[in-house]
Amino acid sequence: MAEEIRVAVDLAEGMHFIGRNEAGLQVDLDSPAEGGGAGPSPMALVLMSLAGCSGMDVASIMRKKRQELKGLTVIARGTRGEEYPKPYTAIQLEYQFTGTNITPEACVRAIELSRDRYCPVWAMLRATVAISYSYTINGVG
Repeated sequence: MAEEIRVAVDLAEGMHFIGRNEAGLQVDLDSPAEGGGAGPSPMALVLMSLAGCSGMDVASIMRKKRQELKGLTVIARGTRGEEYPKPYTAIQLEYQFTGTNITPEACVRAIELSRDRYCPVWAMLRATVAISYSYTINGVG
């Protein structure tokens, strides 16, 4: 049976919405053009969702590969089209690995497994958006 995930957003004021999942966890959303800065925009949340989804995959895979991962930052940069609805046309993911004895081969394999097999956000976006990646290990890449 297919899994259903349910979320809701409620208008707080202006363009500020409060989103919540079934567990009651909340996130603020706001419009960068018309809002009061109460939270990221929906388009920024798309980038965060991709970075978070892939980051979770990569961290899990690196640990299974017994890489000594101490930290991982995933930076997502999105380029939007010029005409409405201005969807993303390209996304660049930058993985910053911190730890000791981390191998480039393990990094690439973990990222590619996330891209090709595990991350549902990447799977949804790749049909319409060019997504590329780069990585550094302890600032060297």
